[in-house]
Amino acid sequence: MTKDDLGKFGVWRGYRGFTPEAARELEELGFGALWLGGSPPAELPVVESLLEATESLTVGTSIVNIWTAKAEAVAESYHRIEQRFPGRFLLGIGVGHPEANGSDAVKPYDALVAYLDELDAAGVPKEGRALAALGPRVLKLARDRTAGALPYLAPPEHTRIARETLGADSLLVAEQKVVLDDDPERARAVARGMVSMYLGLVNYVGNLRRLGFSEEDVTKPGSDRLVDVLAVHGTPSEVSAGLVAHLDAGADHVAIQVLNEDYLEALRVLAPVLPFAR
Repeated sequence: MTKDDLGKFGVWRGYRGFTPEAARELEELGFGALWLGGSPPAELPVVESLLEATESLTVGTSIVNIWTAKAEAVAESYHRIEQRFPGRFLLGIGVGHPEANGSDAVKPYDALVAYLDELDAAGVPKEGRALAALGPRVLKLARDRTAGALPYLAPPEHTRIARETLGADSLLVAEQKVVLDDDPERARAVARGMVSMYLGLVNYVGNLRRLGFSEEDVTKPGSDRLVDVLAVHGTPSEVSAGLVAHLDAGADHVAIQVLNEDYLEALRVLAPVLPFAR
């Protein structure tokens, strides 16, 4: 799989959030990838049904949690999917949230390295996997040991920094939340409900502080300034501009997480103004 295979825009949802019918429609609308969040289990259910329903769409995990999915079982699933749909699946892995996962006996970075070693031993190629990465150390690990990085909950400024760290050749997929609504207060209310969930998690808050957000910005429920950049809202054209900002900052692909209740309808409205061929 190459960067071009992904296209410029994809759609991010929990791994139970897509149906084969929706996958087919999203491909027809021009989206190049579906990203499965919510820590899919090692068996990687759903992936094959989405690939079966489409012709060229890529499916990626964003991400498989290394604490809850054993590397050996994940590797078996990877090979099963790759055999049936060569070059159309990208295995995204990561450590998840320290507050909910992990072990006091093993540092998250060391656990990531060990997990990648196991994937190597099981024959999962570097170009078939990517890494959830925010800070410089894990971004460098993504560059050296995988196809690239899958940052989450990060503004275009982080995308720029990540590209500098990764270099020109590594894949960079930026996740961006959106609310298609031109009423700012109504849109912020929807966005804040999602963004504030992450403001008690040290990895995300630490990254936002590194980017210059203040203590007031990152304290629940989050400032308007923070909410507006982490969940772009407005008209279709305004939302499109917020997504393109990641491409301008160095992303190869943007994974769009729609927060509107009817995500598919929002994407139908948004698709005609997205520069898919950019």
